[in-house]
Amino acid sequence: MATRTISALIGGPLFLGLIYLGGEYTAFLVAVLTLLALKEFLQIGEQMGVHAWSKLTMLVGVVWLISLLFGGAEWRLGVLVLWLLIGLGRLALTYPRASLTEASFNILAIFYSVVLLSHLYLLRQLPNGLEWTFLTIFLVWSTDIGAYLIGRQFGKHLLAPHVSPKKTIEGSLGGLLLSIAVALVFWRLVGGPSWIMYIILAVIITISAQIGDLFESALKRSAGVKDSGKLIPGHGGILDRFDSLIFALPLVYYGVTLLT
Repeated sequence: MATRTISALIGGPLFLGLIYLGGEYTAFLVAVLTLLALKEFLQIGEQMGVHAWSKLTMLVGVVWLISLLFGGAEWRLGVLVLWLLIGLGRLALTYPRASLTEASFNILAIFYSVVLLSHLYLLRQLPNGLEWTFLTIFLVWSTDIGAYLIGRQFGKHLLAPHVSPKKTIEGSLGGLLLSIAVALVFWRLVGGPSWIMYIILAVIITISAQIGDLFESALKRSAGVKDSGKLIPGHGGILDRFDSLIFALPLVYYGVTLLT
């Protein structure tokens, strides 16, 4: 517990500080997080018996980050389409040495670990991006805290027993309620769009965060591992720490882009 607390006290302010500074600082943060997350994802695949295209996926991850930082949306879309074609093409050229499972997992590695998580940078770059990014982070953390506290006290009905035997429906609802409360406080302090939008975002973030958490748990169970890595003492790996944000960030980014 002490190790976990120390890691949070050091890592939390550093994480928020780099986001606050924005620009190249957030870009550096995103580059480090996504490439480390990609490495962990590929290692989980190896634990599942799936051959990882380590060098190729890392190269594509770097190309995606370059397009993210220096190109427009058309460049990013082009990289994704090219990667999909490369992955399917490699399957076609090397079958049956490479299986559909192998190709699908490695293609997914880029989309999940790099593309989705890199929406942290895209969200920060929006007008009022600092507020939207902090809101997303705080609501994800509120969801985790509310689910833990309520689930521990009142949890009786399991949410996904085969994936996470400790998560309950009561805890999930507790996370939602605390997330909505924090969203309304944030709205009162920061202002901006209608309070209704903040509630909608809280619901979207809470649901996506919990699904993201469960997805990573299912992934680890498939590989028979407890943590995605050991990089963060007391917390596991990057995917363990950011699994909820990975699903929430893109939804908030496109939601804000479309609705404001």
